[in-house]
Amino acid sequence: MASVRIDIVSIGTLSRNRLWGESGEVRTPHATTTLVRCEKRNILVNPALPGQILGARLRERTGMGPEAIDTIFLTSLRADHRGGVAAFPDAKVYAHELEIQHAQLQLDEFLERTPEEELDAEVIAREKAFLKNIEPADDKIAPHVDLFPLFGYTPGACGLLVLSPTMTTLITGDSVASQDHFLAGQVLPDAMNIQAAQEALAEAYEIADVIVPGRDNLFLNPRMQGL
Repeated sequence: MASVRIDIVSIGTLSRNRLWGESGEVRTPHATTTLVRCEKRNILVNPALPGQILGARLRERTGMGPEAIDTIFLTSLRADHRGGVAAFPDAKVYAHELEIQHAQLQLDEFLERTPEEELDAEVIAREKAFLKNIEPADDKIAPHVDLFPLFGYTPGACGLLVLSPTMTTLITGDSVASQDHFLAGQVLPDAMNIQAAQEALAEAYEIADVIVPGRDNLFLNPRMQGL
């Protein structure tokens, strides 16, 4: 099996972490950004930070520039997962088909219920262009990199299962927010379907040796230590 390399480009954070006793927003939220390299493919997952910052982080962590990224995968289409997408104009952008459909439905409903004079035409145009350019991902996004649906946090929340000869790594997005959330068996309270999100969390425990969460650094599944 060809080697697969995973690098954390930027560690994400929540605006507030209830497990830390935070009741109000104390920081700017953004998702963890991960680079997956397999054969000649360079897949960036959740480019969340602003483009200029993320481009610098990418060079710091990998020595690569934005032009080297051929694929972007978004575990969900929430805004704090995709703040740096525009910095990678040569990359194709993918998400799960259900997530794209949900985002389009949300936009359509927003436009229907919001008076035209209250709309920011520039923002709406950018969102329409973004949704037009994003593509549904195939079940196998690259050799040894498969989609792994984790529906619940959002209707089409989806991770990537990265297979190597010795372990499986699951990039979960916000379906597993952090190591603390995983150990506590808790999902984020803003999940759109709490029950489904809890089931996705349980699936992550069963399938993954290593977990790359949505708002934290990667960690070893305690199951690997018999816990």
